[in-house]
Amino acid sequence: MDRYQRMEKPKAEIPINENEIRITTQGRIRNYITYATTLLLEKGSNEIVLKAMGRAINKTVMIAELIKRRIADLHQITSIGSTDITDMWEPLEEGLLPLEITRHVSMITVTFSKKELDMSSTGYQAPLQADQVKPLNEYEEDGAPESPQKPRGSGRGGRGRGRGEGNTPGCCYFGSW
Repeated sequence: MDRYQRMEKPKAEIPINENEIRITTQGRIRNYITYATTLLLEKGSNEIVLKAMGRAINKTVMIAELIKRRIADLHQITSIGSTDITDMWEPLEEGLLPLEITRHVSMITVTFSKKELDMSSTGYQAPLQADQVKPLNEYEEDGAPESPQKPRGSGRGGRGRGRGEGNTPGCCYFGSW
């Protein structure tokens, strides 16, 4: 494929509903959770929909689990599917024909609702029990240090076994043991 370059196709502008959140691999989990909780708790939405494709599906599942453990009484329906995406590739050298490659991409849709959803749906999950939900303000309090904590490591480097001779008595990388 080094003799081709992918051509960007104009995407059909499908409007996104205010309560729909499209998860991408680049987005930050914290931002998605904040937006979802804002919609449900402050803006008065009764329902939110998380959507993702491909590699963003793992992140979407994590976000869904975190949301339902922070907000009580959320009904959930999860549906999975797939779609075909066609990529156009233009040749960089003369004599080659343009390519059209179709990929089969997985999708997930997670719907959360304060109102009861269709319980007969295959992907339905009832709200968690009250003792399994930890309200948002309790998470914030957990992050506040109550007592002095040990400082964390300094990142790269830090302490650890050094390399080379002389760092450990009786041990040498190039000599005999």
